[in-house]
Amino acid sequence: MRRLPPRTLRGQLTAGLVLLLALACLAVGIITALSLRGFLMGRLDEQLTASGGRFAASLEHEAVPDADNRPDTRGQSESTVGARLLNGAVTEAAVVDDAIDRPLRLTSGDRRALAGVPVDGQGHSIHLSTLGAYRVTAVEGDDKDTLITGLPLHPVEETVHRLEAVEAILFGAALAVTGIAGALWVRTSLRPLQRVTARAAEVAGLPLASGEIAMPGPLPDTDPRTEVGQVGTALNHMLGHVEDALTQRQTSEERLRHFAADASHELRTPVANIRGHAELALRHRGAVPAEVRRALERIDGESRRMTRLVDDLLLLARLDAGRPLEHEPVDLTLLILNATDDARAAGPGHRWLLDLPEEPVTVTGDAHRLQQAVGNLLANARTHTPPGTEVTITLSTDRAGTTVSVSDNGPGIPEELRPEVFGRFVRADHSRSRSTGSTGLGLAIVHAVITAHGGTVTVTSSPGHTAFRLTLPAA
Repeated sequence: MRRLPPRTLRGQLTAGLVLLLALACLAVGIITALSLRGFLMGRLDEQLTASGGRFAASLEHEAVPDADNRPDTRGQSESTVGARLLNGAVTEAAVVDDAIDRPLRLTSGDRRALAGVPVDGQGHSIHLSTLGAYRVTAVEGDDKDTLITGLPLHPVEETVHRLEAVEAILFGAALAVTGIAGALWVRTSLRPLQRVTARAAEVAGLPLASGEIAMPGPLPDTDPRTEVGQVGTALNHMLGHVEDALTQRQTSEERLRHFAADASHELRTPVANIRGHAELALRHRGAVPAEVRRALERIDGESRRMTRLVDDLLLLARLDAGRPLEHEPVDLTLLILNATDDARAAGPGHRWLLDLPEEPVTVTGDAHRLQQAVGNLLANARTHTPPGTEVTITLSTDRAGTTVSVSDNGPGIPEELRPEVFGRFVRADHSRSRSTGSTGLGLAIVHAVITAHGGTVTVTSSPGHTAFRLTLPAA
């Protein structure tokens, strides 16, 4: 499996530091190895030059050496090779072995290698099949022959390899120590950045969408001379702007909430007076023209509708303000039965079905507000589905809590309306007549009431099926 490169900044910096050090160590190792090899090669060349081809020249005087006439091996180190060439062909070749020369058996390849050495007195490297790598030099003899003297390259290669092994161990240890120390150093250096990340994650976890938010304090030690300090300073400025914006939004929402509550409260009295006068005029025993009666009936109907609107706005304002609800045992089964009876009376053209458990279900909450939430869901199903629609009310309970589901097989909610279906004054058809009395606040009240009880409201909809689910927490 292919290993992925480190993704964290700390890992990248540590890996980069170790990689740069490894490249530096590799460069130093190559340079020192080449330098040592060149130095040792130069020493070999100096030895070969100092020998002057003496050992190779002595080979021509006797094919079989005896006590009086033997090749000159004085000053020649062990494994020194000597060869004499005449007209490009090797005539004699020997190697010093324990200070005694012995004939050297050459292959055709060895003979070609010796014949190919330039006669310039300079050192050249060749390979002999029986002896290995050699450094040789060729000079011209007195008899118009070529004298070749060579020294083995094995000591040079062994010394260079030993240096490479030592460097590999030292550089490996240095890389390991540097990697550990570098990781600790980078970790220490990035601690301010970790504080920035933690503070950003803390702010991201705050419920910024609504309510009064307590923003965390600014980051300390934001040195503008460092990159991390500049990021911290920018984050502090951003948090300050966000806090100002949230404060202004909260102030605006509080003003709007107080205005809605005050306006709703103040409107209740004049609306009640208008409604009372309209009812009083309709009870007049004398003859009332049809046009006047029709106008009075419209005034009465609209005043009733306005009363409901004012009550709904006042309820939402109180719930937004966090007014405490009642916390008493509520027989949810009986509540659903009563709400279904009311819905059946208001919408006889619909089919109302119940799916309730055998045992009564009791929750803790505000009975009046829960009755209003369930009634609004049933009214919503009745208002926005045609006659003959089947509406099913289901009550279930488990360890997580109690769930009330209101589903129907109507046309469904338009897709573009679903994200804001629980918003205020949201209507499926903005151009339709308001003669039905719908204010667009029914589902908003459902959401506010259930949320105030610590529950949740969800909706799923498609053509032929729509389901609202109210979930109340377990007692």
